[in-house]
Amino acid sequence: MRTRRMRIRTNWNKALDALPDELAAANDWRRRLATLMGAVLIGFAALGFAWFGDRAQHLFFAAQSTHPWLNLVGTPVMFVAIAYIATRFVPQTRGSGIPQVMAAARATDESAMAPLVSLKTALMKVSLTVAGLFSGAPVGREGPTVQLAAAFMVQVHRVLRVPLTPGVLIAGGAAGVAAAFNTPLAGIAFAIEELAVAYEQRVAVLVMGAVMIAGLTAQGIAGDYVYFGHVTGALEVREVLLVAPLAGIGGGMLGGLFSRGLLTVRGPGARWGGMVGRRPLVTALLCGLVVGAIGLATGGATSGTGYGPTAMLLKGGDTAYWFGPAKFLSALATSISGIPGGIFAPSLAIGAGFGDLLTPLFPSRDAGLIVLMGMAGYFTGVVRAPLTAVIILSEATGSSYAILPLFATALIGDWTGAMVCRERLYHALSRGFLPPPHEEGGGKDQVVSG
Repeated sequence: MRTRRMRIRTNWNKALDALPDELAAANDWRRRLATLMGAVLIGFAALGFAWFGDRAQHLFFAAQSTHPWLNLVGTPVMFVAIAYIATRFVPQTRGSGIPQVMAAARATDESAMAPLVSLKTALMKVSLTVAGLFSGAPVGREGPTVQLAAAFMVQVHRVLRVPLTPGVLIAGGAAGVAAAFNTPLAGIAFAIEELAVAYEQRVAVLVMGAVMIAGLTAQGIAGDYVYFGHVTGALEVREVLLVAPLAGIGGGMLGGLFSRGLLTVRGPGARWGGMVGRRPLVTALLCGLVVGAIGLATGGATSGTGYGPTAMLLKGGDTAYWFGPAKFLSALATSISGIPGGIFAPSLAIGAGFGDLLTPLFPSRDAGLIVLMGMAGYFTGVVRAPLTAVIILSEATGSSYAILPLFATALIGDWTGAMVCRERLYHALSRGFLPPPHEEGGGKDQVVSG
C-alpha cells in the first residue's frame, strides 16, 4: 500500500511538473494563431483603407477641377469638422498614428494602452483620414494604417485570450507598414528602427511572421506590384559622390526643419502648444485656409498623398520647381492642424520635389535616380530612420541596385536632420499620448496584461 501511495504521489508530481510546459505550449499555439489571424485581417484592412482613400482623393480632384473655389471654402470647413470630431470624441486619432502605437507599447498598464489601439479609435482614424483626403489634405495612409493594424492585432489577441505584450503592438504596426507599401522588408526594418523592440528573438519572430502574412494577404489580392513603379538607370561613382552629399545635406536639413516646426507647435511642452491646444478649431481653420490657398494656387498639385507627381518624377517626368516647397508648406500646415493623417507619403512627395531641383545639375538620363536620392535625404531627415527609408524606397521602386547610393544619402540625411532637430519626431510626439508618470504603475519593461 505504501509503495502504491508513493507511486501515485510520484506520478502526480510529474504531472504537475509537466503542466507549465503544456500550458506554455498551448499559449504559444494561441499566440501563433492570433498572429496569423491578425496579420490576415491587417492585409484586408490595409487594402480596403487604400481603396477608400484613393476614391476620396479622386472625388476631390474631380470636384476641384471644375470648382477651384472648393480649395478656399471646402478645405477649411472640412478641416474644422474633422478637428472637431477628433478633439471632441476621439483625441487618440490626431496626427500620424505611429506615435500612438509607440506610446501604447511603452504604457505599463492596459488602461493607458487600450484607448490608443482600440477598434473604435482605429476605425475613426481611418474614417477621418479618408475625410481628410476628400478635403484635399496632403496626408498619407501609412501612419493611420500602422495604428489600424496594431488595433486589429490587439483585438484578435484579446478574443483568443492571449496575453498582450509590447511585441504584439509592434508586430501589428510593422505588418501595417508592409501591407500599406507592399514592402515586407521595410516593415521589419521599421519595427527595429522606430518601434524598437525587435531586439528580442521571440519578438523578432513575431514581427517577421506578421509582416510576411499581412504582405502575402495584400499581395494575393492586389497582385505583385511595385508601389511607385520600377526606376531604372545607374549612377557612376563620381556622380554618387556629388549627389549623396547634396541630397543628404539639403534633404536632411529640410526634413529636420519640418520636424522642428511641427514639434515647436505640436510637441510635448511645445512653445505654442498651449495656445493651439486651447483653440483647436481655430487652428484647424487657419491651417485649412493655408492648405486650401496653396492648393488653389497650384491647381491642386499639392493636395492628397502626392503619389501621382512622385511616380511621374521618378520616371523622369517634369513638374514645376515650386512643387516641393509648396508641398512642404501644405504638409506642415496639415500636420500642425492636428487632423488625422500620416506623413510618410507626403514626405516622399516633398523629397521627390526636392530631388527634382537637383536634376538640372546632372545628365537627364539620371533624373529618376536623382529624385530617388532626394526622397531618401528628406524622408530620413523627417523620420530619422535611415534603414527604413532605404528599404522602403528600394522596395517601392524595384531599385535594389541603388541601395548603396541610397544608404550614403540616408546616413548623411540622418546626421543633418539631427543637427537641425535633435529629437526624433515620432518618439517626441509619442510622449504626448502617455499619461503623466504618477498615473502609471510599474516600469517600462513591464508586460501589458490582456
